[in-house]
Amino acid sequence: MKLKVCGMNHNPNEVAQLQPDYLGFIFWEPSSRYFEGVMPDLPATIKKVGVFVDASLEDVLEKAEKHNLDAVQLHGHESSEFCKHIKENTPLLEIIKVFSIKDTFDFSILNDYEEVCDYYLFDTKGKLPGGNGYAFDWSVLNSYPSTKPYFLSGGIGPESEEDLKSFMNSPASRHCKVIDVNSKFEIKPGLKNIEKLKEFKKLLSFRT
Repeated sequence: MKLKVCGMNHNPNEVAQLQPDYLGFIFWEPSSRYFEGVMPDLPATIKKVGVFVDASLEDVLEKAEKHNLDAVQLHGHESSEFCKHIKENTPLLEIIKVFSIKDTFDFSILNDYEEVCDYYLFDTKGKLPGGNGYAFDWSVLNSYPSTKPYFLSGGIGPESEEDLKSFMNSPASRHCKVIDVNSKFEIKPGLKNIEKLKEFKKLLSFRT
């Protein structure tokens, strides 16, 4: 199982030493983890993900080029056409489309995105587009109809160990390839707790 650490800001180089598979940088200004400045020089083994919320196509493409992003995570109401335009302009850029879940989810929504996204990301529906700090009912994913790989996000923290082990041994996790963590591993917004991340990465290592 791969690991994505999102909301990078204050100590990305320290986090990079743990060799996660993805690091997420938030380009949504209202976020307390909003990233601006110079992108750190990261190992080629770590994919840089730019997180956007209903940004313009021009903004997404400009930041993807400026920061040499490997992927974009679309956390708003972006249409399949929007994703298609990104793919046409930057075919090597991975597209992660986010869908928020509370108690139920209409998986038919995914149909329009099957051909234009590389991954889905399932997060908790809350007041903010992300970083709400609590999990949704993962059993909803037992009904996942697609074979497209997806990221699991939403309130995952050190205390999620037993729930994660159960999930990763369930049919719902068959196409889950990445666990996405953020606020539960922070000292403050954008500053990650290295020791907690180190221990969590060991937990994920038993399933590759």
